[in-house]
Amino acid sequence: MEKVIQIQHGKIVQLNQVVLDDVNLEVNSDELVFLIGKTGSGKSSLLKVLYGELSLTSGNGKVAGFSVNELNKRTIPQLRRAIGVVFQDFQLLTDRSVAENLYFVMRATGWKDKREMENRAKTVLSMVGLETKGHVQAHQLSGGEQQRVAIARALINHPKLILADEPTGNLDPETSAEIMKLIIAVSKEEKAAVLMATHDMAMIEKFPGRVIRVEDGKLKPLETMHQFDPFTPMFE
Repeated sequence: MEKVIQIQHGKIVQLNQVVLDDVNLEVNSDELVFLIGKTGSGKSSLLKVLYGELSLTSGNGKVAGFSVNELNKRTIPQLRRAIGVVFQDFQLLTDRSVAENLYFVMRATGWKDKREMENRAKTVLSMVGLETKGHVQAHQLSGGEQQRVAIARALINHPKLILADEPTGNLDPETSAEIMKLIIAVSKEEKAAVLMATHDMAMIEKFPGRVIRVEDGKLKPLETMHQFDPFTPMFE
């Protein structure tokens, strides 16, 4: 089993403030892991380190085979090809079509062949149930549909890891449950681990995985009542 995240004794500092200290985290390739904690507790900062937006101030870390201590302008794009990121606010280019949003990411991550790009775009849109929406402008979609596009975008490069930062935060409960089921289903299909920051405790109860609380600058594993396979969510 591959370890897609390994951080030992990590320290994260932002604006001269220690956000997280003595971070020790391992995530395996088949896991669903939730990060919970108050706003400002450091969940997003940890995710930013994992996708190369922030640096570890001290300690060691590897993500999808890349050392986060040695990232540079050349290796950050390579890291981001190996992971998929889903944000709360979708971060789509709203003045472009769904397909153009996907092509934009493909070009940024080194895709060249137009036919291959079109085929992959169709595949990932089909995986999220939007195979007929490629031509639609992103701003014309509902919130749930926009998040599905964001998930499709995260899947483009067959990621080993999906990082999700409050992916259901702007959605109603019914749509949130649909998005959560989708993330789990596509991660299983792509054999990708999922690390998700969330406030939604009801979601954690429905979709049991490993839970880590971010509190007082530390990561604290929680013993959950659920000891089931995270890829067989308990819903209905």
